[in-house]
Amino acid sequence: MHRMRPLPGVLRRAFPLAVTPLLLSTFAAQAQTMGPDQSQPIQRVEITGSNIRRAQAETSNPVQTLNRADIEKSGKTTVAELLQTLAVDNQGSVPTTFGNGFAAGASGISLRGLGSASTLVLLNGRRIAPYGLADDGQKVFADLNIIPTEAVDRVEVLKGGASAIYGSDAIAGVVNVILRKDYVGTAIRASQGISQERDGGDSRVSITHGFGDLDKDRYNALFSIEFGKKNEVWNRDRDDRGPVGRADLRDFGFSAQEALGGTGAITTNNAAGSSVNGNVRNPATLDYYSRGNPAGAGFTRFFPGAACSNFTNHPQGDPGGGCLIDSTQQYSQIQPRQRTLNLFGRFTYQINPDWQTYFEVNGYRSNSKSSTTPSTISANEGYPGGPVSNAGVSLGAAHPDNPYYGTAARLRYLAWDIGPRVSEIESTFTRAVAGVKGSAYGWDIDSALLFSENKVSNDRDGYIQRDVAFALLNPSAANVAAAMNNPLYAGLPPGSYWRIGENAGLNSRAIYEALSPTISNDAHTRIAQIDFKASREFGKLPGGALGLAVGGEFRHESTELQPTAGTERGNIIGLGYSAYEGSRNASALYAELLAPVLSSVELSGALRYDHFTDVGNSYTPKVGLKWTPINNFAVRANFERGFRAPSAAENGRGGLAAFSTAADPLRCALGVAAACNPASIAVITSPNPDLSPERSKSYSVGVLWDPLPRTSLSVDLWEIKRKNEINQQQVDAAIAAGNVARDPSTATSIPGDPGAITAVLAKYVNSASTKVRGIDLDARRTWGLGSYGNLATDIKWTHLFKWVRTEQDGTSRDFAGTHGNCDVTNCMGTPDDRINLSASWERSQWKVTGTVNYRAKFDNTLFKDDPDGCASHFADGRDAPNGCRIASFTTVDLTARYRINPKLELFGTIQNLFDKEPPLDPLTYGAAGYNPLDYSGAIGRYFNVGLRYQF
Repeated sequence: MHRMRPLPGVLRRAFPLAVTPLLLSTFAAQAQTMGPDQSQPIQRVEITGSNIRRAQAETSNPVQTLNRADIEKSGKTTVAELLQTLAVDNQGSVPTTFGNGFAAGASGISLRGLGSASTLVLLNGRRIAPYGLADDGQKVFADLNIIPTEAVDRVEVLKGGASAIYGSDAIAGVVNVILRKDYVGTAIRASQGISQERDGGDSRVSITHGFGDLDKDRYNALFSIEFGKKNEVWNRDRDDRGPVGRADLRDFGFSAQEALGGTGAITTNNAAGSSVNGNVRNPATLDYYSRGNPAGAGFTRFFPGAACSNFTNHPQGDPGGGCLIDSTQQYSQIQPRQRTLNLFGRFTYQINPDWQTYFEVNGYRSNSKSSTTPSTISANEGYPGGPVSNAGVSLGAAHPDNPYYGTAARLRYLAWDIGPRVSEIESTFTRAVAGVKGSAYGWDIDSALLFSENKVSNDRDGYIQRDVAFALLNPSAANVAAAMNNPLYAGLPPGSYWRIGENAGLNSRAIYEALSPTISNDAHTRIAQIDFKASREFGKLPGGALGLAVGGEFRHESTELQPTAGTERGNIIGLGYSAYEGSRNASALYAELLAPVLSSVELSGALRYDHFTDVGNSYTPKVGLKWTPINNFAVRANFERGFRAPSAAENGRGGLAAFSTAADPLRCALGVAAACNPASIAVITSPNPDLSPERSKSYSVGVLWDPLPRTSLSVDLWEIKRKNEINQQQVDAAIAAGNVARDPSTATSIPGDPGAITAVLAKYVNSASTKVRGIDLDARRTWGLGSYGNLATDIKWTHLFKWVRTEQDGTSRDFAGTHGNCDVTNCMGTPDDRINLSASWERSQWKVTGTVNYRAKFDNTLFKDDPDGCASHFADGRDAPNGCRIASFTTVDLTARYRINPKLELFGTIQNLFDKEPPLDPLTYGAAGYNPLDYSGAIGRYFNVGLRYQF
């Protein structure tokens, strides 16, 4: 919270959006209407979005502030969790719970739904090294988990572009995390969380200690250490929560033939899912049969032990005769396991009354472990050399588990005997700042050296080596020759087979070590920076003195992601390739002017020049206006240009082979029913050194109004136009253009069937533009209840009018209120409305807060007015779900704090108080059966209790 004093002609509502009700009521009681000749000592502060220190916290920029009290009353144990519940966060955010994504182990925010790469995250006003693993293999972002919660003073969210002040990446806005700068005393905090199912434990312990008084001792030193341990939550442990964690949605009306009926279904001629006992293709008719089917057509051997009932008691009923399980529910997680350690230290020394030097050190270490379904043996993959199809994987003619013994037969098998695919990620973050600040010749000066680094290592188990699997299943001369390059296979006895299904117990440990060794990769990012800025007042206008700030910075950035071993040649079944490398220098000069031209009119302007050694120059201006015609009413407006320079993942050296979901309109039109619904496909994307920076224009206009005592209201209309947007080519557009690779051997008997898509071939391009328009509402009211304390209510509402992306060919798609944009993280959709509503009651030692979080319903279409209609369908052909609509979702959280004595405080939280279950969402791939936005509904009612002791 900024330290404020009443000012002449200043709007009494001089606070950013999310100020805690306690401080709001205190401010409202203190605020007085003052005449133009009244004055008193003023403490000036620097607000995110400006380098000029000022007395008013409300500038022309809309800023939402979350102070320590806001974090505490939210009941969230980390800043990352809190930020991702804000109304201004939308599609493209990166939840920590997405343990199987490209950026597993990290958490990112996406303001305005423009993606985590377009939201700049600062620590004490300076940049930090981004997370080593880019989201979707492309989008570089800052990991919010590095923030030590107990060391946070406040978080300021600038809800508009800020490239004129901060440079690249601030197209959608800025999140500035401001840590404590001085502290005296010791605080110990401990908390324990657990779900009502007695899992998902969240243990937190922190110690903060500070000593030294700057005024008396001329120094202050503080440090904070924070340990966190969050346990996993398995999908199988939420089998009573409707669709949560389920891939088998037949009891909701879906069909096994639509990839929504579990794992292992036989869908049509020459098409089948991967089953635990193996689906095998008749070499003559191309029809698939379960190995456990005693009536398998053309079988030359029968395997009674392969009966489905020997593997599972999951409900059956596949019309094609497949053995069904729900592998997602059985093996995957809602929440991965994570252990974190956060360290923060700061030392400040007052050289003399005008100058001080300071040193800051941050350290963060995280270990996360996530699990997902066992690998199939026929999943495709890609690498920069092209797509790799595994559709031809077969049981050899002499394989002892082949029901067509004597003839090679294609196999679809879920490798349950190898086990789930497990990813263990270790992330280490360091940051060091050494600076000096003070005053000279009327200037306030701040300059520092910064170094920041993130290192990530990722160890994976359960992934299958393609060459070994092909050789052990079908030891043809070609397959064996290809696998002999693998020393683990070469060491196996000649004639070794991988036994499957009921015979998996016959495999040796050496077989599995050759099939699925631990594979790893490493990543690191670095920033080294020197900066300087100075500000002062000069001259005199009718409204006061002019404010001027100037500054510059130089930084070196480097990024490297090594490929996971084996993916560089497409040898890991079902695992895409991601690798990139690049470095550059960036330098900048900037200036900012604040002109109070009248007592009621404030004009501001800024201009920044940036130079990047890889993409050239950028000039970004900004102008702002704030008009306060009367004490309780103000109008503000802003215009700004912004930019985002391409990352090394986009214009460096490397490439990406990943997975997305899409239908196949060509095969669908031919009558291949399975091709009409979105299914997983490989997407191979190449970096593009000719990319230009993204450019943007941001507009906002709003009003601030205190219509009644203890009542405040702000409304801001805003629009962001982004052009030269750096994206993968749209997957469905690439399919429509024929930029695909197919496997003809998977064709059905339908005439003209070209076979299934194995990969979509794309590249990063500067697409035409994106336009996002919306409105923010913030309203608060505080009531004095006399001897019963105070009650404060607070609502924050963000509504999207449009989220339109226009491609290079001129075609446009509006994603607002739909399930798109599925080329952005998790396919979680773009709700029109997100609302945070809270009510806080305080009396004596008690503080109690209820918070309502609302996510609006949205259409289950890929974009507005999609001519292909609904993205999902029930078995009877009806639009799914709910007539092609994902229902809205609302949860209520309750927090309470009780101060036992001046040093000791007890606190507790119940999240999802009414145990609301999330609605069905069959399309998203960031979660199973439900939308990632509705994570708290998947977990269910959750309790947290703790103590904080200060001395």
